[in-house]
Amino acid sequence: MAAAPHPHPSSSFPRIPSFFSSVTSSSNLLLYSSFHRLRLRLACKSELRSFDHHSSSSPKGITTADPIHGPPATAFLPMAASSSFLDSSGESPKKVCLFYCPETKPLAESVAAQSDYIEPCGIHWRTFDDGFPNLFIPNAQGIRGQHVAFLASFSSPGVIFEQLSIIYALPKLFVSSFTLVLPFFPTGTSERMEDEGDVATAFTLARILSNVPISRGGPTSLVTFDIHALQERFYFGDNILPCFESGIPLLKNRLQQLPDSDNISIAFPDDGAWKRFHKQLQHFPTIVCAKVREGEKRIVRIKEGDPVGKHVVIVDDLVQSGGTLIECQKVLAAHGAAKVSAYVTHGIFPKKSWERFKHDKGGNPEDGMAYFWITDSCPKTVVDVMNKPPFEVLSLANSIAASLLI
Repeated sequence: MAAAPHPHPSSSFPRIPSFFSSVTSSSNLLLYSSFHRLRLRLACKSELRSFDHHSSSSPKGITTADPIHGPPATAFLPMAASSSFLDSSGESPKKVCLFYCPETKPLAESVAAQSDYIEPCGIHWRTFDDGFPNLFIPNAQGIRGQHVAFLASFSSPGVIFEQLSIIYALPKLFVSSFTLVLPFFPTGTSERMEDEGDVATAFTLARILSNVPISRGGPTSLVTFDIHALQERFYFGDNILPCFESGIPLLKNRLQQLPDSDNISIAFPDDGAWKRFHKQLQHFPTIVCAKVREGEKRIVRIKEGDPVGKHVVIVDDLVQSGGTLIECQKVLAAHGAAKVSAYVTHGIFPKKSWERFKHDKGGNPEDGMAYFWITDSCPKTVVDVMNKPPFEVLSLANSIAASLLI
């Protein structure tokens, strides 16, 4: 005897009342439409329950729906994209469109090289005859629904306005999320008032960034490295999500590669640097320096620690003229350090002050540095010091890529 056909799920629901067959008014037509959508939705739910029942005995190797998270991501991806967007865990990581300014183009390309899910995207940076920016974001409609980031460099007041114009425009292009990567927060050293009338420009810049328009995904994320003062994280408003990263892991990896890695001591030029970094470097012997006043001069002294026979690495967040680091180098050498090197996350070096740092080729720490490590947070400095000992550049590219794919 032939089995009865499986009834369509909708057959178990009540038929359309007869009075709907004679709808004439707009109100009855609207009521009919609503009833029909409800009937169709209930029918779809019944189909899904039926599918779940039959899929519980699916053959090995066939992906079934997750009872908690719903059907797998591949069920909703076009065939061409489903394989390329899935990682080893079967999940679909986000793809990021990374825009950049002219200064950060090399770093953006290095970031994109870290992951197939990060794509560098250019912007047309032009100016009108009067000098004001004439900017254009190519393929603006193509980034709708995409995760978008911008790699900025506020190296001078002259470039901040044009980059802020892009930063304010990108989130409003109907993107899924927006991340601003500002490796160096430039006004960080102007974080407090000492006299009435002083302007804390760190707070000013934080307020400007806190008012970046929100995207479809919510507030803008800000990624920055080794901001000068820890309290500056509280300068940002609730409309931006700061992510404070550090370049110290890059230094630790580099120190492990040195032939005298078991003879390293870390020196901090002042108490502020010690507060910032000592917990990340607590496995190394520590030396703390301090500036003291002798007459009308302020000189550097060793406050605690012993540099005798050690390869001492001076650690700070940034360097400008370099005077304090040079004074530390001389004091450490005078107290018996075998080598002196330095690390700063942000090598600013205005007016080519990097030229003050000489290379110690071996055995003369009072004459120069064995190594001077900086990151590529300040692109112009990277161009100046590339292949010029004692300088070595430790790239933030991998750290930035990891932050973008969170």
